[in-house]
Amino acid sequence: MRLLITNIGILAGLDKEQKLRLCGSEMKQFSTIENAWLLIEDSRFKDWGKMSEMPSEGIPSDKTIDAGGGAVLPSWCDPHTHIVFAGSREGEFVDKICGLSYAEIAKRGGGILNSADLLHTLSEDELYSSAMRRVDEIIRKGTGCVEIKSGYGLNTEDELKMLRVIRRIKETTPLKVKSTFLGAHAVGRGYSQPDYVDLVVNEMIPEVGKEHLADYVDVFCDEGFFTPEETARILEAASRWGMMPKIHADELASSGGVEVGVKHGALSVDHLESMTVEEIELLRGTSTMPTVLPGTSFFLNLPYGKARQMVDAGLAVAVASDYNPGSTPSGDMKFIVSLACIKLRLLPAEALNAATINSACAMGESKDYGSIAVGKVANVFITDPIPSISYIPYAYTTPVVRKVILSGKEVV
Repeated sequence: MRLLITNIGILAGLDKEQKLRLCGSEMKQFSTIENAWLLIEDSRFKDWGKMSEMPSEGIPSDKTIDAGGGAVLPSWCDPHTHIVFAGSREGEFVDKICGLSYAEIAKRGGGILNSADLLHTLSEDELYSSAMRRVDEIIRKGTGCVEIKSGYGLNTEDELKMLRVIRRIKETTPLKVKSTFLGAHAVGRGYSQPDYVDLVVNEMIPEVGKEHLADYVDVFCDEGFFTPEETARILEAASRWGMMPKIHADELASSGGVEVGVKHGALSVDHLESMTVEEIELLRGTSTMPTVLPGTSFFLNLPYGKARQMVDAGLAVAVASDYNPGSTPSGDMKFIVSLACIKLRLLPAEALNAATINSACAMGESKDYGSIAVGKVANVFITDPIPSISYIPYAYTTPVVRKVILSGKEVV
């Protein structure tokens, strides 16, 4: 199957060097050509060029899409979400407006525990149905590759239920989906913290491993949640089942999560709202991707991560939505790119790279996703005509996605 897209106003995110991540000053380069065509063959990118240089006899294809002067960009890659959940938490939204902090709500039995209580009441089919509405939403908004975590089960049965739902999403959606076991999201009701860590290590992880339900393991290593020592124990247990770490780190305090993540070769350390300058130095020369979640800062009125300082220090940086019912009830990666510019002080090209090639890298998927390169999976979206790629973060509430193509097939 050959799909040809013609009359592209701006073809963006081109990568001839097949880089797996962009670091420091490299992030300023979001390569584009104007008035272009793009050829997709058997679900992967085949070739591209300028319309003025198209062969006179045309390019053979089974289907042609006229972009009508719109831009074509690689689909967003969202490396940190919790989109399998049971219900909304707008009551806590009101509590926050009235002055309660995220930590105070959690201490009162709300937050993650509230979501776990709701999830326990739903069947796997009900959970899948509600999650697929959110999956369809992010596809329409341009996301083509996503990581989804468990973590609202907090007991073995419900954590496995969540991960089976994520597996079902993998099997039934055109999205590329990576699954993460986050049993250590909070301490389940009725457990002491030591007993719950024992449960995660001795029961949950082996059961998840036996069913091959998770690509990665995550731990909420933060003040009031899990310690670096508990985190290390969980990561070591998961590594025996082939689960690579991705760490919740430094959301509420400088927690030691970056250090334990780097020590254990974590694919990414995520959140980083309370990250220190010293922790930036810890990441230098490592393969661990710092992943900033500006939507969380926006919704919870937390400090924004030090993305500008990290890029200036030569690091690669990714961004993610953190789509979840409590701290970031949105999976709109276009808005995340806008926040990356407005609040993280990234240039538009840097923010776009943080939401595509580097966010694919934060999922271990940049070999196949995150840029338009020959041989990569053909995940793109077509916009309405726009004056430049900077318009995408500039027009922060304007919907621009007109068509979505995943694995070479038009899905929206």
